[in-house]
Amino acid sequence: MSKTAVIIPARYGSSRLEGKPLIEVLGKPIIQWVYEKAQAARLADIIIVATDDERIYDAVKSFGGNVEMTSVNHKCGSDRIKEVVMRHPEIAYIVNLQGDEPLIKPESIDEVIKNVKDDKDTDISTLIRKVTPEEAENPNLVKCVIDNAGFAMYFSRSKIPFERNVDKADFYGHLGIYGYKRSALIKMTELPQSSYEQAESLEQLRALQNGMCIKTSIVDFVPVGIDTAEDLNKFKEIISAMAL
Repeated sequence: MSKTAVIIPARYGSSRLEGKPLIEVLGKPIIQWVYEKAQAARLADIIIVATDDERIYDAVKSFGGNVEMTSVNHKCGSDRIKEVVMRHPEIAYIVNLQGDEPLIKPESIDEVIKNVKDDKDTDISTLIRKVTPEEAENPNLVKCVIDNAGFAMYFSRSKIPFERNVDKADFYGHLGIYGYKRSALIKMTELPQSSYEQAESLEQLRALQNGMCIKTSIVDFVPVGIDTAEDLNKFKEIISAMAL
């Protein structure tokens, strides 16, 4: 039987916030917050945390989650996810959900799954949100331009499209969640890095440069990814307000 898996790559080391998957907020580690969002997605059959760290492994086991150990030699989350997928021939569709997105909406996870399962032309699916021209100036926010059918044409850290004529095009920021057909994940991880990927440090450009199709859906929420202590404090404030 074909299964859809949400796989959450999680590593302990972080240059800006060491051990962030295990930082507790209201009694739960961040990795558990993410895991529970994935559990709430209606279209996901399996949830797995993929890690190379025994501390994360033990933490996920302690709250009853599925977790698998992976090699310490992976350079990116996609490679870590592929290792897990290759152990599971029943997994036909995969969502790569970042372990530092504790406020991701389950409905958005379902949207990623729906696109990659239902659209035969889609190799990979992802999410984008409309942003202001001012936000698009930020190189830390990855931008995306799409065609009329919602397929990604290019991703960049630069502001795209360039506004020679203002107010003629919308700007979209990319959210770092991906859905894959099994064959697409394997193909992408086995391809060499492309020139655009190396230039922009954006893995999805490897897929585009090799002719793979990435379908996007537009969502209306602003993600709260946790990369810094400031991000963590913002998440704590949001969760505390929601608990009132």
